Amino acid sequence: MLTLVLTRHGLTPRSTPEQHLGQRIDIELSDAGRAQARALAARLAGIPFEQIVASPLVRARETAEIVAMTRPTPMQLLVDPRLAEMDYGEWEGKTYAEIDATDAARRRAWEADPATIRCPGGESAEDVAERATSFLAGLLAKHGDEHPASDTTAPPVLAVAHSSFNRILVCVALGLPVREFRLRFQQGQVNLTVLRFEHGMGPSDARLILLNDLAHVRPVAETPWE
Repeated sequence: MLTLVLTRHGLTPRSTPEQHLGQRIDIELSDAGRAQARALAARLAGIPFEQIVASPLVRARETAEIVAMTRPTPMQLLVDPRLAEMDYGEWEGKTYAEIDATDAARRRAWEADPATIRCPGGESAEDVAERATSFLAGLLAKHGDEHPASDTTAPPVLAVAHSSFNRILVCVALGLPVREFRLRFQQGQVNLTVLRFEHGMGPSDARLILLNDLAHVRPVAETPWE
């Protein structure tokens, strides 16, 4: 039985104001982002992961490296290009306001159907879903080879990726339309989202165990769902 622990990288120097960071601006974590990654590492310190895998983009790799190297026994980090963020094409690095000022009609069309309409010069949600499905299928095949279906004690896998990628992967794993990824789910920095594949029915048959848990980076007095 595969348990996938999914998280998003920490904050970067370009996280405020919020802008489209896809594959073309490969930026490191900010000091605040590194602090978030350390808080994530502390939250996960007692969990014996089978492997830690990350997107090749620096912000995700750096988050994963902090988790991997601060464990009681440091772990080797695997990098998988299928975990890269959506390619936003011409919208890369732009805020929502900047896109609305120059490309509002195309943006509205994409927001209505991000599954089949690509970002200009970039990817659609269906393109990303193909990568996510391939990643999940590979994990399930490898996990099935190494652990019998009845093994409920198999260590989980930790994947460190990105906001849009993660939300699309969750849609794939739960058998939901990927065009709804922006409407259905949130993925805060260094959140914990957990999917369990316990039925043996492939990449689109997961049980959602935990979604966007941010307890390790939220102030104690803060409302948990804000």
